[in-house]
Amino acid sequence: MKIAARAATIVVTLLATLGAHPLPAGASDDAPGTSKHTIAMGDWNRPYLLHVPPERKSGEPLPLVVALHGGLNDPEYVRRQSGLDEAADEAGYAVAYPEGLLGTWNAGACCWFARWTGVDDVAFLDRLIDTLVEQRVADPRRVFVTGFSNGGGMAYRYACERSARVAGIAVVSGALAIGCTPDHPTSVLAFHGTWDPSVPYHGGGNMDADVKFPFFSVQVTMEFWRWLNRLPALSWPVPGGPDGCVGTGPGPLVVALCTEQQGGHEWPGYASGLMLDFFTARPSLPKAA
Repeated sequence: MKIAARAATIVVTLLATLGAHPLPAGASDDAPGTSKHTIAMGDWNRPYLLHVPPERKSGEPLPLVVALHGGLNDPEYVRRQSGLDEAADEAGYAVAYPEGLLGTWNAGACCWFARWTGVDDVAFLDRLIDTLVEQRVADPRRVFVTGFSNGGGMAYRYACERSARVAGIAVVSGALAIGCTPDHPTSVLAFHGTWDPSVPYHGGGNMDADVKFPFFSVQVTMEFWRWLNRLPALSWPVPGGPDGCVGTGPGPLVVALCTEQQGGHEWPGYASGLMLDFFTARPSLPKAA
C-alpha cells in the first residue's frame, strides 16, 4: 500500500506537469514525416507521435497503425525498436505512437502505475483514433493496433473491448491480461520468443509486481483467439513469414503465431514488415450504420 500511495503521489505531480507544459501540437520531430501532438483527456494533455508517409496525397485518409510502447519505455523508443516508420512508408500507412502513464499501460492485470491509478487507456485510444479520423489522417475502416510487451497486452485489451473498431492486431512479446469477450471476430498475429524472461512463452511467473497470477502460455492465448473466431488449428505457413510462423489458413479472418526459437523479450527484425503485410491482407471493417 505504501508503494501504491507513493506511486500515486508521483503520478499526480507528473500530471500537473504535463497539464502545465504540454507538448506543442504539430511540433516538428527530427525524422521526416513525424510530428509531436497532444490530446486533452480531462485536465491531462496526453502526448503521441504521428508518422505520415511522405508520398501521402493531401487529405487522403490512410490505413492507421496504433503502436504501443513497452513498459517503462516511450513512443520514441518503440519507433526505433520496431522500424515501423520505414515499413509504413513502403506500405502507405500512417503510424501513431501514443504515450502511456509513466511508461505503462492499463492492460488489465498489468502494469504498475497505469493499473494502480486506474487510467482509462481504452478511452485514450478511442480519442486518439477519433481525432485522426476527424483530421482525415486515418481511414476508420482500416485501423490496426500493435504493441510490445505491456503495449502488446494493451493491444489485446483494446481488441477485447473495441473489436468493432479494429481490423486486426499484432502483438510482440505481450500477454493477454484481462477477461476477453469481444463483440466481433478479430484477426490476431503474435510474435514471441521461447526464451522470453519477462513474458514466459510457456506461461508462469506473475503478471505484475503485486498480481500473483501467472501468465498464460502463448499457445493457450492463441488457442483462445482461434476458439473465439471459430477457426481451424494453427497449421498453415504464414505467407512471407520465416519458419515458425503458422496460422489458421487462408481467409479474411486469421489467427497466427510466429515463434522465435531461443528468442528473448524483443521485437524481431522481420516483424514490422510481416505485420503490415498481414494487416494489408485483412478486409476493411464494415461501414458504420
